[in-house]
Formats: sequence, C-alpha cells, structure tokens
Amino acid sequence: MSISLDEAVELTRTGDVWVFRGRSVPDRAIQFTTNSPVNHVGMAVVLDDMPPLMWHAELGRSLPDLWTGTHQRGVQLHDLRDAVCVWAERYGQRAWLRQLEPPAGPAMEDAVLRTVARLDGTPFPSTAQLAWRWLRGRVPAFPRPALRGRVPAFPRPALRGRVPAFPRPALPGRRGPVPAPPAPGDVPDRLLETAYCAEVVAVTYEAMGLLPPGRRPNWYDPGRFWSGDDLDLEAGATLGAEIEVRIPPG
Repeated sequence: MSISLDEAVELTRTGDVWVFRGRSVPDRAIQFTTNSPVNHVGMAVVLDDMPPLMWHAELGRSLPDLWTGTHQRGVQLHDLRDAVCVWAERYGQRAWLRQLEPPAGPAMEDAVLRTVARLDGTPFPSTAQLAWRWLRGRVPAFPRPALRGRVPAFPRPALRGRVPAFPRPALPGRRGPVPAPPAPGDVPDRLLETAYCAEVVAVTYEAMGLLPPGRRPNWYDPGRFWSGDDLDLEAGATLGAEIEVRIPPG
C-alpha cells in the first residue's frame, strides 16, 4: 500500500510509528547489525488543533525544536511533515507509517507530554556509545555482587539543565496546561544521559502503558518497530503493517 505524504500527515495520530530506510554506510550498518530493513524510527504526536509533530532523536539540527523553540541536536519535537521531508531529501531515506490500534486516548497523550518534558534536548550518543549501548542491550542483565566494604551508592543529583522544570508552558495551540510532573508509575527513572531514536520511542511507549516496564531502553533498536519483529504491545494494542509514504520531489 502506498499513500502520498499529505495523505499520511492527515491520517497519522498520536502513537503512530514512522520508520525510515536509507542507503548510506551508517544506515546500512544499522540495518545489518539489527537484521532489519530500517535504520530510524520516530513517533507521531497529534494534539488538538496543532499540526502533526514528530518525536524522535537525531544528530542533525536542521529544524527548530517545537518544545524549546531552538535548533538543537539529540531528542527533538519537530513538525512532522518537515521532518519527513528532511529525512527524505537530505538523508535520502524512504518512509513508512505504522498506525497504532486502538488510537491513543487522553491519558496516553498526557503521558507523551510528560515524556517530552523530561527527555527533550537529551543529547544523541556518539557512534561508539551507540554501538556499545546496542550490544549491552542484548546481554541479559545479572545482579552485580556488592564489593566488600563498598559504601552504598546514593542517588546522583540530576544534572543542572538536564531535566526541564515543571510546569512547562503549553505548546502553541495546545489547550490547557502541560500535565503535572510524572506520577510514581510513570517511569521516572528513564531519564537518559543520551538517547537514540528507538530508545525515545520505547520510553514513550512505556510511559503510555504500551510496553512492559522494566526492560532496558537500549534493548530496543529501530528494527524492533518494524513489522518483521515480534514486538508485543500491552493493553491489547497493535501496530499495523507498513504503509509506504510517497515523498514529493524537493
């Protein structure tokens, strides 16, 4: 199935997944190591009368982040149509849409906004960090024995400027205030020092109640969100088959 970009933007809803496939050497490396045909993933955020947005992480800063209003690298919230065009025209990527069923409700949308408030602006990992984190995500976690005489560790304070202050101002066109800070069950420990695209979508899905809690974010890669992988969602939710999106010439 194939639809135009305008049709896809009109069709997309909060929680829908957008996957991308490129032909560059880094793209091929990601596809090879994850054994999937895709190398990037983002999530649609569609709220009230706002234009559809793309929630993802990337190294570039060609588009303004709509949460902060600045150009930045790392975790970003972009105009969805503009983001897809950048990935198609600048990075040479093909795009597909996978729709979430049933559609996300108000509680899930609030969880998305809380996650955006926590993660927006988180840096993108270096290539070496990205490879190492991906490998660690595939090794089962075993409890480490306590070192003899080791003083118990205390929680590290949040880095200044890393975690946005609450409450944040509402996004343009968003009715009502941004939801309150994360509740106890709202995965507050998912504040990553760096984050790549699949981790951002996975942590957001976990906050929405769509993925089981407790799994390490680096277990996820873009291929996990491709239909060829067996990603079991919670609460009876499913992701539909890929719909190819035709990008108009730039």
